[in-house]
Amino acid sequence: MSRVLDIADLHAGYGETEILHGLNIHVDPGEIVVVVGPNGAGKSTAMKAVLGLLNITSGKISLEGTEITDTPPTEVVTKGVSYVPQTHNVFVSLTVRENLEMGAWTRPKGMEQRLDEMYALFPDLAEKRAQPAGSLSGGQRQMVAMAKALMVDPHILFVDEPTAGLSPKYRGQIFETIQRINATGVPVLMVEQNAKQALGVAHRGYVLVDGQNRHTGTGAELISDPEVARMFLGARAET
Repeated sequence: MSRVLDIADLHAGYGETEILHGLNIHVDPGEIVVVVGPNGAGKSTAMKAVLGLLNITSGKISLEGTEITDTPPTEVVTKGVSYVPQTHNVFVSLTVRENLEMGAWTRPKGMEQRLDEMYALFPDLAEKRAQPAGSLSGGQRQMVAMAKALMVDPHILFVDEPTAGLSPKYRGQIFETIQRINATGVPVLMVEQNAKQALGVAHRGYVLVDGQNRHTGTGAELISDPEVARMFLGARAET
């Protein structure tokens, strides 16, 4: 079976400024893969490269065995990549239901069935479906953002800093939600500042430093690695 996502020897950046220097990341079917590292390491940049938002100078990006390097962002979405950005990820003036409907712009058929599936996966949202997203807590807004991204039945879900600014209670709920999403068969690539918690739910993880791979292993291996623990797990790693 093909890897869902394969980023191979990628060099990319903004304009003439290179941020990623030979980056390698892959996601296999059924995996939660977490990317951590210090500020400026290129974690979120890697996602944006896949989404067609960066200048790629060399390397290759493949989705389910098909190369998508330099594919325009709208086409990346139609090929099965859904992205939940860290901020501005919901329409605050629209209701929860309206947000989910907006998420289904590439999959308008079967709307009611898909809505029911999202309400089953996110019970809190079922109760608040008629409320404006802007009236919800930060954690509930993140759930709206993830549900909206799932409305198109993606082949892989990108989640960028989903627990940023949330209380410990909601951080735990978000990680549990990501595990539930993954249990439905959706692979997840997550960039996260709360490294220890994120690696605790990860099948595999990558530690990036200065746009390059520094450490790779299972979530458990990285948590127990003395250098990774010293560098990133004593306090929250930052984006």
